[in-house]
Amino acid sequence: MAAVIRIEHLCKNYETAAGAVPALVDVDLVVEKGEFVAVMGPSGSGKSTFMNILGCLDIPTSGSYILNGTDVGTLSKDQLAKLRNEVIGFVFQGFNLLPRANLIDNVALPLVYAGIGRTEREARAQELLRKVGLGKYGPSMPNQISGGQQQRVAIARALVNQPRLILADEPTGNLDTQTSREIMNLFTQLNEEDGITIVLVTHESDIAAYTKRLVRFRDGRVVHDGQVHAEETAA
Repeated sequence: MAAVIRIEHLCKNYETAAGAVPALVDVDLVVEKGEFVAVMGPSGSGKSTFMNILGCLDIPTSGSYILNGTDVGTLSKDQLAKLRNEVIGFVFQGFNLLPRANLIDNVALPLVYAGIGRTEREARAQELLRKVGLGKYGPSMPNQISGGQQQRVAIARALVNQPRLILADEPTGNLDTQTSREIMNLFTQLNEEDGITIVLVTHESDIAAYTKRLVRFRDGRVVHDGQVHAEETAA
């Protein structure tokens, strides 16, 4: 398997009036194609900083990050934006849908930035709405569907550019238990049937249990990297 993510000796410091504050300390991590990884840790552990770096939304202070074979540290801002749009699909806790755009236009939005024509954009968006079980809702507005359905739209949007990697930040945080299960079953299907690599941040061990690997942060360091159930049982 080819590595989608390869991180070596990654450090991130934030400069304050009192000096440098470390957020990540000497992190090494490899995520292979087709893996499904949960990232956990208490507030301030470094997991949010880590996910921002994975998403090319922040840059490390030192160390290297190779994303899909590209050394992120060598890229300009425009090149980073292009890499993000081509390689990564993002799913957020808050859905981040455009309230005045219908579901087809919401799903198709990344294709606008990719320069894809309207006919193809709409066709691909409609196909992905069908894939997430919302094929008949394309003309609907976000406020006309439930929270769980909005998250399905967000997942369809994340998939529309055929990304190598999905980064999901607390994707079930605003959802009830049953809807959370439905969303996690959808992620599992995307991983197992379509082979999409997924890295998911969560605070909840029952959500992490859907994944195949757990990376736990504490004080900016990786303190566990292995099977979910083994780690949770030992905790």
